[in-house]
Amino acid sequence: MISHITSFRVRYAETDRMGYLYYGNYATYFEVGRVELLRSLGISYRELEDKGILLPVRDFSVRYIKPAYYDELLSLETTVEELSNVRIAFDYKLKNDAGELLTTAKTTLVFVDKVSGKPVSPPSEIAAALADH
Repeated sequence: MISHITSFRVRYAETDRMGYLYYGNYATYFEVGRVELLRSLGISYRELEDKGILLPVRDFSVRYIKPAYYDELLSLETTVEELSNVRIAFDYKLKNDAGELLTTAKTTLVFVDKVSGKPVSPPSEIAAALADH
């Protein structure tokens, strides 16, 4: 499947008293990874929402291996693991600038019609973009 790497630094406001990246902020990082992966394929979350398609998170699992620290440069590899009739699953690997694996995670999102709130098939442009890769 398709992967994309996003890099960023841990900001001071994202850390806890131990100087670690606060565990609650990882979900935000993974969202950035998803958005940027789709953007790299020419797919905009905003345009999906404007077309009436929402992507709520159904499942989220994370494994913390080592902490990330303030001002550390991180790279997040986001991979589309599966595209089904109503879902898309992502896999994440977060590494520090030394290449050490810090965290792994998985999310599953569901394509939902904004008006009805019911699951729908993924838009054709997503299926086509993923098929091209």
